[in-house]
Amino acid sequence: MADNVHPTTAPWRPAIQATLHCLTGCAIGEVLGMVIGTALGWSAGPTVVLAVVLAFVFGYALTMRPLLRSGINLRTALKVALAADTVSIAVMEIIDNAVMLVVPGAMEAGLSNWLFWASLAFALVVAFVLTVPVNRWLISRGKGHAVVHQHHAH
Repeated sequence: MADNVHPTTAPWRPAIQATLHCLTGCAIGEVLGMVIGTALGWSAGPTVVLAVVLAFVFGYALTMRPLLRSGINLRTALKVALAADTVSIAVMEIIDNAVMLVVPGAMEAGLSNWLFWASLAFALVVAFVLTVPVNRWLISRGKGHAVVHQHHAH
């Protein structure tokens, strides 16, 4: 834990920003995975797996991009992205997909149905709200997106 930050006093703003960053990557991956899975006629299982994989890929890529632009090598940028985003993306994906699976008919609704899109938007909002405290806790301990900020001055 950072010497000057206590878990109960860690600011919310960095946690919200980190979670918005995570949400962006997750949403891109989720939507792309759902579109691809649905277009290929896949069932819910393989479609969810693809969406989760793509959420991680896009989440990590969004973290790595500015690091690579700042001159950090690919291996270090990947290590930072893994350290910064894995827990946040995992929590967000578990919540997001659980919500999608429990909303009756959401996964079967298809891309042209409002139920699918409304359920996905609701799932992402719920995932965001429940992941912010996780990111706050991580940042208060010098982990999560706090790791990325250590490398921004590079």
